[in-house]
Amino acid sequence: MSRDTVSPSDRTRAGALCDRIDAVFEQRVVGQSQLRASLVVALMCGGHVLLESVPGLAKTTAAQTLAHAVSGSFHRIQCTPDLMPSDIVGTQVFNYGTSTFTTQLGPVHANVVLLDEINRSSAKTQSAMLEAMQERQTTIAGEIHKVPSPFMVLATQNPIEEEGTHVLPEAQMDRFLLKEVLDYPDADEEVEILERISDGRMTRALRSDRLGLDEIAWLQRTVDQVYVDRSIRRYVVDLVATTRGRGPVQVPGLDRLVRMGASPRGSISLMRVAQAVALRAGRGHVVPEDVHAMRNAVLRHRIVRSFDAIADDVSTESIITSVFDAVPVP
Repeated sequence: MSRDTVSPSDRTRAGALCDRIDAVFEQRVVGQSQLRASLVVALMCGGHVLLESVPGLAKTTAAQTLAHAVSGSFHRIQCTPDLMPSDIVGTQVFNYGTSTFTTQLGPVHANVVLLDEINRSSAKTQSAMLEAMQERQTTIAGEIHKVPSPFMVLATQNPIEEEGTHVLPEAQMDRFLLKEVLDYPDADEEVEILERISDGRMTRALRSDRLGLDEIAWLQRTVDQVYVDRSIRRYVVDLVATTRGRGPVQVPGLDRLVRMGASPRGSISLMRVAQAVALRAGRGHVVPEDVHAMRNAVLRHRIVRSFDAIADDVSTESIITSVFDAVPVP
């Protein structure tokens, strides 16, 4: 039996805060409703997002707009093969006048950080990001520096340019709460983009009531309070276990298509995202539809396809659909 553990007034307030973020987005980003939903949900959960698309689909604009909407600081890091860890986390600078070292924090110390073309950075530089993403801190000359709160990393990768890229290891992919794959806008949306550029709306000052960082912190705490029944928790575990071939039901042929299923971090992410989706919908409890809402974004980067699946052009999304179709809904 479901029960709301978030008061009606808090649910109303959470919905109003999300609406204010949406209002800012609508002034800068045309279409891309799924991207907007993913960014807001990830922010509510305190997670990170991996964005994959061809160039020119407003990834940078979306990141800048999100930072503006929450009154947060924003830094963009262009990843290149020669980018060093110190270029991201910071370094110590020697002052000849005082003969002392001072710490200069790197661009990762911001509320919203855009890592553009993350797969172009070296493995050493990518590993430097893991501490910031997972531990919410960086280490410079043995001294620990906390990143700001809230802290969110948006990393992008281009799927069509392979030269000079480094494949992200599964351990780092798993650190991202969501992975969104963006598509081209439709014709009407592209016309709207051109019209906004022509009349100056894309460069005009944003008109909206921005959120404060304290309101984002409140939103994240409220997500934690959304009730998840034991039956829903079991459902989440059964879904993720099925991707490993160990669930309550067997999906025919899945073992031939999946080399590695989702980890327990996948279960945690699926539940957390469902809590945020429920709160955005004005509920204080999670229902199965909340678990389904962003299943592809949560699991597509956590399931490793086999060579047979790649050769047969079986998408990860179709594998996820077969798993959700097979596991009984509570």
